[in-house]
Amino acid sequence: MAAAVPLTSATPLSRAMAEIAEVIDRRFDQFLPIPADARANLYACMRHAAIGGGKRLRPLLVCAVADLHAVSREASERVAAAVEAIHVYSLVHDDLPAMDDDDLRHGKPTAHKAFGEATAILAGDCLHALAFEWLADHDTHPDPSVRAELVLALARASGPIGMAGGQALDLAAERVPMDLNGVTRLQQMKTGALIAVAVEMGATLARLPEQGRTGLRGYAHDLGLAFQIADDLLDAEGDEDTAGKRLRKDAGAGKATFLSLLGPERAREQCRMLTEQAVQHLHAYGAEADLLRALARYVVERDR
Repeated sequence: MAAAVPLTSATPLSRAMAEIAEVIDRRFDQFLPIPADARANLYACMRHAAIGGGKRLRPLLVCAVADLHAVSREASERVAAAVEAIHVYSLVHDDLPAMDDDDLRHGKPTAHKAFGEATAILAGDCLHALAFEWLADHDTHPDPSVRAELVLALARASGPIGMAGGQALDLAAERVPMDLNGVTRLQQMKTGALIAVAVEMGATLARLPEQGRTGLRGYAHDLGLAFQIADDLLDAEGDEDTAGKRLRKDAGAGKATFLSLLGPERAREQCRMLTEQAVQHLHAYGAEADLLRALARYVVERDR
């Protein structure tokens, strides 16, 4: 596999996003070869869900933070693929009829529409398991303590105190009224946890001490909330063809969101404020962190 060029402040965000998308597609292609047996359809479903779509925000965060500290690209790309595998598995399961019941994801049929519900469930299960297999592999990092820290961080971020727990709260939000504190907690778990852990895992690969992670953690926290507010605005105001998925779902389900609680203008202002706060958390870094700053500002401007 050709070596990737580290992402630097001189890398325009659009190019960085295109490069990381290519990297992650290549990694999934490498890690998910279709076997010549009855599992072929299962692997095809995983590849359908994982390759060729998505913003790759979380992998970009892993690699950008790791590149700040001259971490091996082999290590950061494997970790980035693991984080994205968790994200993809969550989307496969969220799209199922028992959850959000979506037919379209990234402009193509959702996994259960293309391969059936049973295969989609298994594909999600496998992507979840493979993420931890890749992290625990010696090829990801020679130090077992680093590998253990990576596994622990991703397990916490994706389980009941993180993403999956946030999804449970989201399902309950259709029945139980929520105030702003409740919605914030929900989104910090459902969306923010995986964004935060992407930054954290980049710092883990760099072996940053606890005191060296404070700014990055503040950045990730504010970025995660800004991302979700922007997502709420996009769901209400965006174009479905551009987004490549069904929109206006939250309003139809009667769920409280940042948008419904704050209104469009206050939500937009809060999103801008969080974005600038995220940027300020990087004050200890110079121009070498400009890619992370640009990524934070992209959150407000994106259309998908």
